[in-house]
Order: sequence, then C-alpha cells, then structure tokens
Amino acid sequence: MGKDVIIACDFDSAEKTFAFLDRFTEEKPFVKIGMELYYAEGPSIVREIKKRGHRIFLDLKLHDIPNTVKKSMAVLRSLDVDMTNLHAAGTIDMMKAALEGLTREDGTRPLLIAVTQLTSTSEERMQNELLINASINDTIVKYAQNAKVAGLDGVVCSPLEAGMVKAACGSDFMTVTPGVRFADGEVGDQVRVTTPEKAKAIGSDYIVVGRPITQADNPVEAYRRCIREFVG
Repeated sequence: MGKDVIIACDFDSAEKTFAFLDRFTEEKPFVKIGMELYYAEGPSIVREIKKRGHRIFLDLKLHDIPNTVKKSMAVLRSLDVDMTNLHAAGTIDMMKAALEGLTREDGTRPLLIAVTQLTSTSEERMQNELLINASINDTIVKYAQNAKVAGLDGVVCSPLEAGMVKAACGSDFMTVTPGVRFADGEVGDQVRVTTPEKAKAIGSDYIVVGRPITQADNPVEAYRRCIREFVG
C-alpha cells in the first residue's frame, strides 16, 4: 500500500477552496472534504473537485441507526469519491449496513474507514465524559477490530495508534491519521499528534494535514515538505 498525504480543505466556500487548489500547478493532491465545506456547498463541490482530477476523501463521519446510514451511503456512492467514513462507535451492525449502502450495483465502492476516537479526545475526557473505562489504546484497538469484522478497509486514528492497529488488525488494514504537525509547528486543538516523519515510522498509510499546509505562507512548499518527510 503506497503512502500519501491528504490535504484537509477546511474552507467555508468553493471560492476559497479553488483559490487554494489553484496554487497547485504541478501536483493534484489527494484532498479531504469535511463537514464545513460540504455543508456550505453541497455535493456540487465534490463533483467539481473530482472533475479537476483530485482524489477525494469525503469526511462526514456518519453515525446513526444502521438503516439511516445505509440509505445515506447509498446517496453518497454516486459522488464517485475515493474514500469516506463513519464513526466506529455506531457498532458493527451500522458499519455493515454502511458498506452495503456504499457498494454500487457493479460491486465497486469507495474505501470505507471508521473513526476510532477523535484526535482531540484525551484518555481523561474519554473516561470522565464518555464513561468509557478502558484505556484509550484498548478502546481504539477494539473499535478497529470491530471495523475489520464489519468488512471495512481501515480506520482513522491518531498516528500514535497506527502501529498498534496494524498489530491487531494486520498490515493490510489501512490507517488514516490526522493529528500531524511539523516538528516546528503549532499543535492547535489536537492532543494526540506527531510529525510526518514519525507517522511514517509508526505505520500510517495516509496522513491528513490541514492547517500546517492550508495556513502556510507557501502551501505548495508545505505540501512538498510533507511528501518528502512522509512518502520520501
């Protein structure tokens, strides 16, 4: 499985998104479209970015009863994205239903991955606020194992957990890891973070990088730095 960098296009309009993407004249980066941009612009933004030749990770983190998630995935499958996701906390049945909805009549589908725990969640918050008494590492590994049982392709986890997910679920089970910052950068609101270089060593397959690229003085150079440090 080849490693790659996914840029989180966390903008609130098509105008800002295309102003950013237009700066990339030589590369066609893999991009993540999250809730902010999708809710602002709707499915048309996905189609337009796809038309420009970018691969797309549609990051909407579905979490509802199995039937609702199945029907929602059946709508999203027509957008021709490359990857999408849901919350592993929705249970194995929900994940199986999602997979069913996402699979087209010809058997093809985007990659489907499950969010284990958000990178803004600390063990203390998980235990005190969510009343999950297991350790955060045990919880993440269990959620990843549930995703594998459901037939998913991988999980979203912090790079710090990518190695233990691989150990528990196999090297082919994909790890997509946000929470990546340059060694000389700000960590922002995320608490479980590491650098592109360390993420590569730990076992991440894809790193998702937002502000260190989108808010850089030179986003193209910041993207290339990520590629150099993570892909090599």
